[in-house]
Amino acid sequence: MKYAAFSLLLAAAATAQTPTMQPDIAAPFNAVTPAADYIRREVMLPMRDGVKLYTVIVMKKGTANGPILLTRTVYNAGKNTSRNPSQSITEILPISDAEFVTDGYIRVYQDVRGRNKSEGDYVITRPLKGPLNNTATDHSTDAYDTIDWLVKNVPETNGRVAITGSSYPGFTSLMALVDPHPALKAAVPMSPMVDGWMGDDWFHNGAFRQTMLDYFTGQTATKNDEDPVAMGHRDYYAEFLSAGSVGGYIARYGLDTLPGVKKLMEHPSYDSWWQGQALDKILGARPLTVPTMLVVGQWDQEDSYGAPAVYRALEPKDTGNKLLSLVIGPWRHSGVNYDGSSLGVLKFAGDTGLQFRRDVMKPFLDSHVKTGAPAFDTPPVLTYAVNADKWQRHDRFPAGETVNLYLDDRFSLSLTAPAAKAAHDDYVSDPAHPVPFVPVPVNVRDRTVWGPWLVSDQRHASVRPDVVTYVSQPLKAPLQIHGQPEANLFASTSGTDSDWVVKLIDVFPEENSAQPEQAGLQLGIGMEIFRGRYVKSFEKPEPLTPGKAERYRFLLPGVNHVIPAGHRLMVQVQSSWFPLYDRNPQKFVPNIFTASLQDYQKATQGVWRDTQRPSHIAIPVVGGAAAARAALNN
Repeated sequence: MKYAAFSLLLAAAATAQTPTMQPDIAAPFNAVTPAADYIRREVMLPMRDGVKLYTVIVMKKGTANGPILLTRTVYNAGKNTSRNPSQSITEILPISDAEFVTDGYIRVYQDVRGRNKSEGDYVITRPLKGPLNNTATDHSTDAYDTIDWLVKNVPETNGRVAITGSSYPGFTSLMALVDPHPALKAAVPMSPMVDGWMGDDWFHNGAFRQTMLDYFTGQTATKNDEDPVAMGHRDYYAEFLSAGSVGGYIARYGLDTLPGVKKLMEHPSYDSWWQGQALDKILGARPLTVPTMLVVGQWDQEDSYGAPAVYRALEPKDTGNKLLSLVIGPWRHSGVNYDGSSLGVLKFAGDTGLQFRRDVMKPFLDSHVKTGAPAFDTPPVLTYAVNADKWQRHDRFPAGETVNLYLDDRFSLSLTAPAAKAAHDDYVSDPAHPVPFVPVPVNVRDRTVWGPWLVSDQRHASVRPDVVTYVSQPLKAPLQIHGQPEANLFASTSGTDSDWVVKLIDVFPEENSAQPEQAGLQLGIGMEIFRGRYVKSFEKPEPLTPGKAERYRFLLPGVNHVIPAGHRLMVQVQSSWFPLYDRNPQKFVPNIFTASLQDYQKATQGVWRDTQRPSHIAIPVVGGAAAARAALNN
């Protein structure tokens, strides 16, 4: 009887065929099978103004009493939680999540308002509610509302939340600290965008990072992830040069119709619009209540400024070194979340990204959000000593003592201040032939170019006549620089405006048969730019006086770098860094975005090195002046 009944079912199935014209797209289709080791939920999570934000909650099956690790992103929460089509939780999530979700963490990604599947209006680096934001919501309130909903509606959680993320999600992690929810117990902002004018994504000391126009197009042309500027596969150097000016490039591709680009053009100086969005200033004016670990790469090509700036603002509030720590690893931008065993031609002692996540970040978060987790002795400052290949713990940043490294005659470097009464080295800066930041042709969209460019060999620049180079003798002993070197450049121009680029460089020996790719390498330790018109005021630019030497003081990125014996120190000075930064016309104009072709002119630049104008780099040396003298033998 059972066999007969089964035969009848087969016959019925054979006659009940699927209609040919039935639509073939299943709605809905769930790719997660019962064999999957995870649970994945999608929620439209309500904010206080009724806007709903797309949120994905992922956890390993069987999770209970788990802490929540939250990331608020512009980079597509759906894609972040479906890296690979898989039934394994460690395959669908970013590789940096593996240590957490396999140990009971509930991983949550959320699209910020107005991006991808979230409702609402998107404003790049949405300001806090107040003078620049007349609405009732911002990233701080959205983080608060998100955490409040999660701890009340995710039954598997223990009610404790940590927030993390890199770049823009680093910015939103910091925003969550402005008015933190009581359930927010820890934060790990990585490479956070903090001040877009002073030294993060959009400007550096007033010089515009014009290659970031790709980002504005991708972020604002639609609410979904889109392609960058539609310039095809062209050489960025030639394309920006042929456009005549950054304004000409913007007009060529219609980017002036994008509100985000228009805002940049309307605010070329450090006015109240920029100052009101500077997160180091905002957080510095508030109490520090949430344990926070700031993370950045020594060679972060996008956001090297933010983490050290927030550290400087908050460290005085951290009595007893209990709430704030700073981590600097040997990474590119966001490299902490990937394989950290190498960068460019540099190789390190193991996977430094994994070492940090497993041995530092996770125990730190565990101690604050995991039920019953042991206490963790969080290092106040943790940095990776490049060339010594080891992590080092310090109580403060910088750990080095300031030593002045002077530009000397015969294009050398010295610990002794110059004795000449009037001495300078000149070069001609021609906007028609700007110095490239990497060898041409330049393809910023190539990750193998853009990611490691700060460790790329600087010999392509040192041989140019419009780059002046100073170099030491081979070091007699290792020299460790720990902190942020400060450029103190006395420079003049025959024009009325100018850019100044200062590079502190580790020069490797010319012979290295074990690693020939490093032979003679000119490796940037720290490199930065300053726009001359802001020498007296970032808010109110002024023309420079032709021929007058001004003092330009600005910080280079934070480092822990050991220059071994046999290496040499080098300083390069130049007046363009193209096409990463827009060209300075070298004639003062009210707004460089609207400069005309006629405004661009050659200028004779002078780098001064005498008793009254002693150009130097103030370097934080571990061991101070004695260690510097032993290394430089003077």
